[in-house]
Amino acid sequence: MIDAEELRRRAQELLAAHPPAATDRLDFLKARFDAGLAWVHYPAGLGGLGVPRSLQVVVDAELEAVGAPDNDSRRNGIGLGMAAPTILKYGTEEQKQRYLRPLWIGEEVWCQLFSEPGAGSDLAALGTRAVREGDEWVVNGQKVWTSGAHNSRWAILIARTDPDVPKHAGITYFVCDMTDPGVEVRPLRQITGEAEFNEVFLTDVRIPDSRRLGAVGDGWRVAQTTLNNERVAIGGMRLPREGGMIGPVSRTWRERPELRTHDLHQRLLKLWVDSEVARFTAERLRQQLVAGQPGPEGAGMKLAFARLNQEISGLEVELRGEEGLLYDDWTMRRPELVDFVGRDAGYRYLRSKGNSIEGGTSEVLLNIVAERVLGLPAEPRTDKDVAWKDLAR
Repeated sequence: MIDAEELRRRAQELLAAHPPAATDRLDFLKARFDAGLAWVHYPAGLGGLGVPRSLQVVVDAELEAVGAPDNDSRRNGIGLGMAAPTILKYGTEEQKQRYLRPLWIGEEVWCQLFSEPGAGSDLAALGTRAVREGDEWVVNGQKVWTSGAHNSRWAILIARTDPDVPKHAGITYFVCDMTDPGVEVRPLRQITGEAEFNEVFLTDVRIPDSRRLGAVGDGWRVAQTTLNNERVAIGGMRLPREGGMIGPVSRTWRERPELRTHDLHQRLLKLWVDSEVARFTAERLRQQLVAGQPGPEGAGMKLAFARLNQEISGLEVELRGEEGLLYDDWTMRRPELVDFVGRDAGYRYLRSKGNSIEGGTSEVLLNIVAERVLGLPAEPRTDKDVAWKDLAR
């Protein structure tokens, strides 16, 4: 039986065998993965020990106390939060062994090829085609809003493999090598000036069948695992008190008393309380995950995340007055990660506008909460039994 004390002992053994000050960063992370201390709830041999997810904090605390390197999770959020749990659930043993270790240590960054110009909120309407030729699939189509595609080695991809069945039934899930011929990444410049998102064009990209996740035609079910984990990854991240967007505006309030008004005080108090409620709700959700895969409840957390970020950043701009209208840098850049708290108030205000779109629009998530969490009647659908090729487009 592996308990908290045993995990502490194993963490100390890792530190003794690989002193962080004298060990190359990647070598230390590889040793941590091999010791089962990467994500402890994963199976033995895949970076874990098969123990409850809640015990991860025991390992993290031991390693953080001595300044051991981490795997820079923000840089590979899609890989860690979305690709890894999907591979764990649906991947073959060969796929798990090939992808999970370099993914966790950060050697290979992942992106997500889901949304398309004509299939965003209605993702199941996607038109990217994958046609089988022997042991390979030939993929043609266009994806959009792909975060970090310019830095990624691998992508999780869903494509239509059968246009003669209803849209949810004819989709298959693949792992796509972003360095393969026919994969073209183009930057999408955003309102912030940056291009963290991309368009990805796929032209006769050949994907071996060995890189398929799940059964042919079962991609929508596999994708639900990815999407449920995505919403938890975005809205259910672990934060300290005044972590996230509420932190900078709270500091400004304390340090700049000349900016205060009664109305702003009341609004800040409400948003501070709402942030704490969201933080504790996220903690409860993470505890529920110990029992299994995330369900539709993560949609509620992602909804709260988007609303709070937009309201808090708007309050911060208003609190700062003329200063809030300034913007530090409009230079076209292709960043490796999104840093909400490391930039100025103007950046936070503009970037948070995307929070209600990325990871599922707020409108779609409201439907998910209504139908799959609250059990309300589903909206009428006229396309449920219509073959994808016969849908109006």
